Amino acid sequence: MKKSFATRPLLTLLAAASLALPGAPLNAQVNLPALGDAVSQDLDVGTERQIGDRYMRQIRIDPAYLHDPLLQEYMDGIWNPLVAAARKLGHIGDETQARFAWEHFLVEDKSVNAFALPGGFVGTHLGLIAMTVSRDELASVIAHEISHVTQRHIARRIAGDSRNSWVAVAGLLLGVLAASRGNADLAQAGIIGGQAAATQLSLNFSRDMEREADRVGFNVLVEAGFAGSGMVGMFERMEQAYHLMDSGAFPYLRSHPLTSERIGDARTRLALEPFMRPRGLAEHALMAARTRVLMDQRVDAWKVLENYDAGARNIKESGGFEQLGARYAAALASIKLRNFDRAEASLRSAELTLELLRPSPAETASATRLLTFLRAELAQARGRVADGNAALDRLQGERSRPLLLQRVGLALAAGPAATGGPALREAADALQTHVSLTPSDALAWSQLALVWEKLGQPLRAVRAQAETRAAAGDLNGAIDRLRSGLRQSRGADADQVEASVIDARLRALVYERQSLLGEMYRGRYIPPDAELPY
Repeated sequence: MKKSFATRPLLTLLAAASLALPGAPLNAQVNLPALGDAVSQDLDVGTERQIGDRYMRQIRIDPAYLHDPLLQEYMDGIWNPLVAAARKLGHIGDETQARFAWEHFLVEDKSVNAFALPGGFVGTHLGLIAMTVSRDELASVIAHEISHVTQRHIARRIAGDSRNSWVAVAGLLLGVLAASRGNADLAQAGIIGGQAAATQLSLNFSRDMEREADRVGFNVLVEAGFAGSGMVGMFERMEQAYHLMDSGAFPYLRSHPLTSERIGDARTRLALEPFMRPRGLAEHALMAARTRVLMDQRVDAWKVLENYDAGARNIKESGGFEQLGARYAAALASIKLRNFDRAEASLRSAELTLELLRPSPAETASATRLLTFLRAELAQARGRVADGNAALDRLQGERSRPLLLQRVGLALAAGPAATGGPALREAADALQTHVSLTPSDALAWSQLALVWEKLGQPLRAVRAQAETRAAAGDLNGAIDRLRSGLRQSRGADADQVEASVIDARLRALVYERQSLLGEMYRGRYIPPDAELPY
């Protein structure tokens, strides 16, 4: 079973990261800045980014941190225009643009939630994507979270109570992360664990902050080209669902409480905007269906989804998009269950549904592309590599990360190097080029490690394994793998060129770790798991 972000080890590390605030004495006193003013220098932009980086170094190695190229690409298509719109509207200044990460990530969790962390990091649970019916609804939540970042609401909360020490701040941030996972007990324990005064602080953003994030987020949403109706629709959908089944599945509403005033304000803003018809409904239906399969990896859940299309309404009733998504979910769930004949039937049904729907040419092309990737996934699972590559060949001229990684997956499924050698070598070359341009892509590094292993290149495989851990923020793990590689390089037939690369990379990572530990020393606190260079 996958550990959630709210499990004890991660919360311990997050508490340590919260306590390790650079240069912040434990009894530091700060003042609350007014909304619209600059945040107190006690928590400047650089310090906030450092806190966020410390969280992310632990989050990236958590099993619930999702690596799915198609979903990440889809979310990037929402995230990037929203960030660009915020910058265009002047909400992101030069300093925050340069110093903050502006990074989005996915969490494999079926609860309905999204949350912002210090330093420009925003996480989205798969459960949130699954409940939306349009990209505009999903974009409205992301725009709201981006606005919490651009308006420095997290920093304001940290700096907001002059009666609380940095120990209490650690408890507060710990509670926020626990609450984001829907665990109210752990959230409360995290707050109480800081110090008694921290219990006076609410996990919820203040009403003023929520109103500000709504106002700014709506403007960002519209400026980015999304329909403003998405925010109203999302508010209404979440309010209705929350009242019908408050079973703890909506932690977002604990940290972002809905009020009739907020919903009314959103409707008023919408009335002032020209009508815009939602777009990309077919593509969104497919991606929402994908999240339904990936957010709950139990066999019982997949068996339900395998028959999901049987319960969908007919095309005339639902506009067809519900049926399209249901058939995609059924096909993907069947692949996971290795019921390949059922998967083939559901996939063919999805392709037929898209033909009957006849959306716009652009929407048809994007939806057809996603069904093509699903066909390649099915072929890979069946071991029919030629069929998978033939399906991907239809994507003429495309040079995307999902296509690269799907091709690599097919090459790895081709069998031993003796039979799949040319494809594996081509995959190695393509991945090596990709990671040289995007060294932070942990998934690509992990695939490259598998390719090098199959090609009989152990030193290159070890180095790729180390880079996988370094990209995820696990410096200790990366250093251990590189040291293992150096030991292997002492053999008579070892690749000495690769050994010199490993040696240079090891020195660089040891230096990076020393610098990080230096920051912790200056913050007057070393996390319990921190290791000195050895």
